[in-house]
Amino acid sequence: MNASRNTVLEAWMKEHGYSSNSLAEAVNSAVGDLTGRVGGLDGSSIRDWKAGRVRWPKSATRVALEKVTGLAATALGFVPRGGAPSPAPEPPPEDAVERRRFLAAGTAWAAASATPASASSHRIGTSDVVRLQQRFTEIIVSDHRHGGRLGIEQKAAALAGEALALQNSGSASQRVRAHVYGCAAAFRSSAMWAAIDGRRYADAIGHMREAQILAELAADPAIKFRIWSHAGTLYRHMGRPAEALAANDVARSLSITRRDPLFASLALARQAAIQGVAGNASATRRGFGQAQDAMERADPSADRPVWMTSFYDRAELDSLALTGYLALGEYETAEAHAHRCLAALRPHMQRSKAIASTRLACAQLGQGDLEPAVATAMSISADIAAHHPRVAQMLRGFNTKIHALAPGSSAARQWSQCTHATRKESV
Repeated sequence: MNASRNTVLEAWMKEHGYSSNSLAEAVNSAVGDLTGRVGGLDGSSIRDWKAGRVRWPKSATRVALEKVTGLAATALGFVPRGGAPSPAPEPPPEDAVERRRFLAAGTAWAAASATPASASSHRIGTSDVVRLQQRFTEIIVSDHRHGGRLGIEQKAAALAGEALALQNSGSASQRVRAHVYGCAAAFRSSAMWAAIDGRRYADAIGHMREAQILAELAADPAIKFRIWSHAGTLYRHMGRPAEALAANDVARSLSITRRDPLFASLALARQAAIQGVAGNASATRRGFGQAQDAMERADPSADRPVWMTSFYDRAELDSLALTGYLALGEYETAEAHAHRCLAALRPHMQRSKAIASTRLACAQLGQGDLEPAVATAMSISADIAAHHPRVAQMLRGFNTKIHALAPGSSAARQWSQCTHATRKESV
């Protein structure tokens, strides 16, 4: 055998189930996440590494490979330029050290969270991933119907634990393990979203941190986008627009927003909503215009995760615009977006309908249209009005404002009778 052949890399690839083409694909994606431009490796590039024809990859490629494997390049059999490998690995760039420290912490956390392997371990395969993805779809459906419920948060968190337990139940290829970590990250991000929607912000932050670790282990840019985009929404709801913009900027910087205009559109729309809360009218208008342009460029038939295809469309874009313009006090514009949102919403999205209707009522009230505002508020499902924390909070604000604007008016009395009846029903 050729003495210069990189048998260490070959052994690692075999152990973790990577072919030359699949490793090239993983490293290219990691290069994209690190530099903003997807790498240009192919199977022949990896074969050059294994044959020893390339003994020390370029800097960005090397850091990306270390991100994929969690190992220093020297530990993978590569030799720094200028000589044979020293007994101690070459000190890598500081950012690579931090990434590996983060990944190592995540691996330890995941191992501690998972159930110990049983005596009769099995081979974890694609069918296990499909089963987890089906459960994730069920969580998405529940969220669209109810949203914010503690039960949804708890179920999603439990399923994340189930996915981690699966990791320790048997052997698997590296690709399958990455998919399972991706499922665990998706479940955690749904638990995070349910906590945000239910205004349980401390719990949402805890889920966010765990989801971020799992997303790194999965090396999945789509789920990373979801988590950081949710983080922006979390801080927006907490009234911390500077942190919201910073978190959403991380989502916008991921390579997936350059590959798919629909992801770019969502990032831009959420950025514009945050700008509305921050009181920046020009940035809000510009952002929503850019989000609309990006949506029009998106291929509707492209393959995307179920969480994305199940909610982000023109109705959601109008919902975010409603949020931004309502925060700015531009009530007429907000109302127009509310009507467009409600007309386009998919029938099963009951939580979104209730939120949009509540905001519409607030926009109408802001214009002094008391009777239409009360009629809109009264159209909201009594169950959601009583049990969805965000809707309930907005309706309390609506109640305060209508009695301040028009105390003793017929509209205010009608609203008081409605809320009194709703409280009696919920007891």
